Amino acid sequence: MNTDFSLPEGTHTVILGLGDLNGIMRGKRIPASHWETICADGNALSIAMLAIDSNCDVWDSPYVNFDNGYPDMHMFPMTKPVAIPWEEGVAVCFARAEGMDHKPVPIDPRQALIKQVERAKEMGFDVSTGAELEFYLLDPETGLPRDEGIQVYGLGRAARMEHIVGPIRRQINECGIPIEQSNPEYAAGQVEVNIRYDDALLSADRVVLFKSLVRQLGIAHGYLATFMPKPFFEQSGNGFHVHYSLWKDGKNAFSDGGKLNELGRQFTAGLQKRMGEAAICGSPTPNGFRRRAPYTFCPVNTSWGPDNRTVALRIIEGTEKAVRVEKRDAGADANPYLLMATDLAAGLDGIEQKMEPTEPTLGNAYEECHGEPIPTDLGTAIELARGSDWLKDVMGDVTWEIYCQMCEREQGFFAEQVTPVETARYLRTL
Repeated sequence: MNTDFSLPEGTHTVILGLGDLNGIMRGKRIPASHWETICADGNALSIAMLAIDSNCDVWDSPYVNFDNGYPDMHMFPMTKPVAIPWEEGVAVCFARAEGMDHKPVPIDPRQALIKQVERAKEMGFDVSTGAELEFYLLDPETGLPRDEGIQVYGLGRAARMEHIVGPIRRQINECGIPIEQSNPEYAAGQVEVNIRYDDALLSADRVVLFKSLVRQLGIAHGYLATFMPKPFFEQSGNGFHVHYSLWKDGKNAFSDGGKLNELGRQFTAGLQKRMGEAAICGSPTPNGFRRRAPYTFCPVNTSWGPDNRTVALRIIEGTEKAVRVEKRDAGADANPYLLMATDLAAGLDGIEQKMEPTEPTLGNAYEECHGEPIPTDLGTAIELARGSDWLKDVMGDVTWEIYCQMCEREQGFFAEQVTPVETARYLRTL
């Protein structure tokens, strides 16, 4: 763990935060004059921060509730503060959660991933993950894109968006998140940014910080940056693709001459087996499941295959270090800790139990595949999660219960609404 928390010269304010139940970074802005005390004693805030939904609704949960008074926890710095290029004198620092008993907080979603990373180490593996995130850059007043057309990978369109995407690449890279590339995606206003692969825990922390910094940088440039999975039904959704590989003695344990080996296939088989019951970790909202439809480049089954963007598990081969499994079902709203924890747990199960995957799908997985359907609606995903002792064990009993409750509340909220579309269609005709 890092122990150098010294501030960059000229810092007057430090942003200190960590990821909540939805992977949203929350925290406080702290005067530099108070930083030394924070480093020694931590910063108190309610544990309820780890048990609220994306709109900050609070409900009585098994761990934090009115009966115990919504008690405090502490944030402690975990990384060296780095200057934010677009806010002079402001630095950002990622935090860890600690209970008042000086132990990890049981409902901290990061703990689920720590458990699986430690399990992998006991098996002799280091876990490497790479994140690809899609998001929209919109007008904050209208909530609509400012550019037009698709032109995916279009360099002309990229040049037109460079005034905002350029700072995202360069300045977030300066904040310590290594950005590999960016490109215009398959909808007006949509962008994809790839973060370089690294240790799984560090990678997940970077996703939380990246999303927060993109939103903050968007504000500085007059944009609304959103990772909402499906802001426009007729347009491309925002996905969160994760690339997995295991390493042993400095070598890619999935690779055999640049091809996926038996260990990699076992890992893939584990992912196939648990994809349905862990679907809520790919998105906790009804909107997230709007992405899951045929011919959207979002999978609807557990198919796998080499370099195939219609399957759920795309196998990438090439050089020894390049071999990996890309899991493509999650939305950009996924909590990276819970997503990676459940994926890793499933893959490690596959290795321990020497599972065999189905036949690979070489063609159109929306028409013909070797795999099982995965949920395309939140209700089905909740039902599978509620019936999964495996998921409860991976997430931890209390986190699993609170997360399921949150998903049920999201589903209930939407079920209780009469939408403008319904009113427009039926009010004057029925």
